[in-house]
Formats: sequence, C-alpha cells, structure tokens
Amino acid sequence: MASSADSLGGHTGDDTGLWSWVTTTNHKRIGVLYLTTSFVFFLAAASMAMLMRTQLIRPNNDFLSPDAYNQIFTMHGTTMVFLFGMPVLAGFGNYVVPLMIGTRDMVFPRLNAFSYWTYLAGAILLYSSFLFGGAPNAGWFSYAPLTEITYAQTAGMDYWSISMVILGIASIAGAVNLLVTILVLRAPGMGFNRMPLFVWATLVNQFMILVAMPSLTAAAIMLFLDRHYATSFFNPATGGDPLLWQHLFWFFGHPEVYILILPVFGIISEVIPVFARKPIFGYSFIAYSSVAIGVLSFTVWAHHMFAVGLGLAADAAFAFTSFTIAVPTSVKIFNWLATLWGGSLRFRTPMLFALGFIGLFVIGGLSGMAVAVVPFDWQVTDSYFIVGHLHSVLFGGTAFGVFAGTYYWFPKITGRMMDERLGAVSFWLLVVGFLFTFQSFHILGLLGMPRRIYTFAANMGWNELNLIGTLGAYVIAVATVVFLWNLVISLRSGRVAGPDPWDAWTLEWATSSPPPKHNFDRLPEVRSRRPLWDEKNPDRADYLTRH
Repeated sequence: MASSADSLGGHTGDDTGLWSWVTTTNHKRIGVLYLTTSFVFFLAAASMAMLMRTQLIRPNNDFLSPDAYNQIFTMHGTTMVFLFGMPVLAGFGNYVVPLMIGTRDMVFPRLNAFSYWTYLAGAILLYSSFLFGGAPNAGWFSYAPLTEITYAQTAGMDYWSISMVILGIASIAGAVNLLVTILVLRAPGMGFNRMPLFVWATLVNQFMILVAMPSLTAAAIMLFLDRHYATSFFNPATGGDPLLWQHLFWFFGHPEVYILILPVFGIISEVIPVFARKPIFGYSFIAYSSVAIGVLSFTVWAHHMFAVGLGLAADAAFAFTSFTIAVPTSVKIFNWLATLWGGSLRFRTPMLFALGFIGLFVIGGLSGMAVAVVPFDWQVTDSYFIVGHLHSVLFGGTAFGVFAGTYYWFPKITGRMMDERLGAVSFWLLVVGFLFTFQSFHILGLLGMPRRIYTFAANMGWNELNLIGTLGAYVIAVATVVFLWNLVISLRSGRVAGPDPWDAWTLEWATSSPPPKHNFDRLPEVRSRRPLWDEKNPDRADYLTRH
C-alpha cells in the first residue's frame, strides 16, 4: 500500500520513497512540493508577523531591537511575496492545470523539476543569511541608496540580491512551462473559449511573469555590482540615480500584485459556479478582463512614486491608469455576484472563503483607489494606511483565495475531505482577525503612524489601535492553527472523497482522487465549457442549449 505522502502525488506501486520525490518530473508531485514548501514559508512569515505585532503591542516596547525588527520586517515581506505567494499559486497551477486541460503532464517535465529545485535553492540561500552576519534589513523593496554598501554593510543585502536572481530564474522557467503547456497540450475540442477560467488566469499570469521578472532580476544584479564592483547605478554620491531602482523595482512590483491575485481570480471563478449550481455569468468578460488586467498592470508602476517628484503630468497619467485598471477587476466582481444571484447556494468551506474573498478584497481595492488620488496619496504615503491597503489586497485577496483553492482541491490531491466544521471555524476567525488587524492599520495611517516603524511613544494616540491590531493578529494565528489541525486530521482520517465530491464539471474531477500517474483512463468529450456536466447530464448538456 502506498503511503499517504505517495498518494499526494498520485503515484502508487514501486514509485515510492523519498528518492522518488527528489527525482520526480511528474507535475502532480512537483505541484505538491510547491504547495507544501510554500506553506512552510507561510508559517515562517506568519511567525515573523507575530513577532512584529508583539513588538508594537504597546509603546516603547523593547521586545525586539531595531536591527532585529528590520531583519524580520524585511524577511516577512520577502517571504510572503517570493517564497509563499508566487510558489503556492505555481503549485496549484502545476497540479491542476494539466488535469483541467486534459493532458498527462507538462510539456517540459524536467524544466518543471528544475524550476522547483531552483526555487528551493534560492529560498534556502536567503534564509541562510540569518547564520552569516544577519538577514537583509532594508525592506522587501530594498530601496537604494539604503542598500548600498555604505549603509548596509553586512552581507544580508548580498544574500537578498543573489536570491532574487535565483528565484527569478525559477519563476521564468516555471512560467515558460505552464505557458507552453496551456498553448499546445489542451484536450481535443478545448479551444480558448472553452478553457476553465483558472486556466485562463494562469495563462495570462505566465505572460506577466515573463515580462515583469527580468526587471527585478536586472535591478538585483545592478545592486550587487554597485555594492562590490564600484558601479554607480543607484548611488547618488557617484552619479547614480536612486529613482532608477524604484522604476525598475515597481515595473516588476506593481504587476507582481496582479501576478499574486490573477490565479486567485481564477480559483474564485471555479469555486463560485460549482457551489452556486449555476454556470459562471459572463464567461467571456471574466476571461478577457484577465487579459486587460495583464496589459494594464504594466502601465501603473509609478503610482507607487507619487511623492518622489516626477511632476504633475506624470502623476496625472499614472493616476488615470490606476483608476482604469479597476474597471476589469470590477467586471469580475460583478460577474461573480451575478453568478450568485438566484443560485442554489451551498455554503461549504470553499464557498465561504470565496465569499469572504469578494468582501475583503473589495476593501483593499477601494483603499487602493483612494491612494490613486494623488493629493490623498501625498498625505498617506509611507504611513500605516499603505500597510493596511497592501495587506487587505494580499491577505484578504491572495490568502483567502488560496484557502478557498486548498479546501476545494484538497479532496482531488489527497483523496480525502477536510472537516467542514473546522473549516468554518477557521474562516470566521480569519475574517474577525482580518477586520481587527488591517482596518486598524488604515486608521493608524490616517492618524499619522509611519510604516516601517519599530516602536512609538505613548503620547502619539496610537496605543489602543496598535493593541487592537496585535490582538487581531493573534486571532489570525489561532485561525491558522485550526486550519493546520484540520489539514493533519483530514490527511490521516478524513472522509474518502471519491472522484467528484463537489459534483463539479471541469476535467480534473473526471479522474480518481488522487489521480493516477497517467492522469486519465478516459477523457469526456470536450464540446462545451462544462465537459463533465455534459457527460453527467446528456439530456441537458451545454452544447445542446447553445444558440
């Protein structure tokens, strides 16, 4: 009998043991490796967040030293973006996309394995900085000239810059693989207008990675050269320009926000129709709005730079594009709401997280529109309002979407169901913790609390809100523990799922749970956007009702 670890990858028989995981090129096992590794780093980043919030629970606290706080602050942001956010979505893409499009594996299996091991190598190198002189301490954005050797004399920034290059290589390799797989390995009959919306979102996402990552990679190389080979790309003392770093970083950094959210839009677009028992409303609008977001995301990078003196014309142009990109995002939200309207709703845990995502992500989106107003941005830039906005988007958005996808596809990956009661408990705890933590951040920013601050005086008027924010973070930690407990007990003794526990209609549910090594014994005929629904309901098949 295969071990539970082996069943996660959909393998049985002789293909077992640790070495088989090290040498695997099967997309399901690599997907599991991405998912498990990224969740480990999520826990590391969450632990750092708890340390920071404990430091800020009261004024004049000395729980952390300034340098320790800066190291933890930098590693928390870097981990969440590069070691959790991107890899966990790559994990879902690796595992689910080939199943959704009806193929046996990725088009470049060895390149797929290379991308995972390169990601792991970059992550280990970054974290090894703790052992060799201290971690990077200039923030995940690493603004020059504070990262030049004059101001950052430890090796931490060297570890950061080299790791960014390695992680960039991993991301580009994975993007090429997923992109080509979607383009050339779709099942017969699955044209672009029949692809699942998660596949659509993943397709656009890979294009964005290919365009955005080289900018950060080039910036990291230039920073390393500045630090060790006397070049002057960013050092103003020797003729460099610190704004060049900001342009290069945010040309990657703002598309990165959408790189972290587009696949989540795809997850929500898969979950809501299944649990509303209705076809998705406005399939074409949702699909093509993803394309619009992918294009427009490269036109808004300098809205992070309104306060650096680019000039009113540039500020106005980037404010306009910042408002424009809200349109295709709003299209998705209204289409999800229209799908829910009149549906036969089933409030299972994936649906709870999908609904929570809609509500909480809108909060982050609205605060994002606020900072697109240039005079308002001048008032709140570099304040805790920005911290609240960023976390509302990435936690209320990406994290809630990842939880929705985890509960939705866990039965497919493991063959077992997660506990619904524990799932509901973790959901409501996360919602409460989110509201207490990140909404207090917005108010703190309006009251003038700077971001990146490690302590504060007792007479600033921030005491109670910081206490509320920290207590909310503790609630999020409890919710995470409940989720982990649910994960453990479900892996050991969860109810057997069967091939299609949600009565869904995309192709990943047409095979066993977990799938065999070859994925499918037989594929349903793809004649519409819901091929499995067509097979289960031949008298009401979608292709019979098309006009």
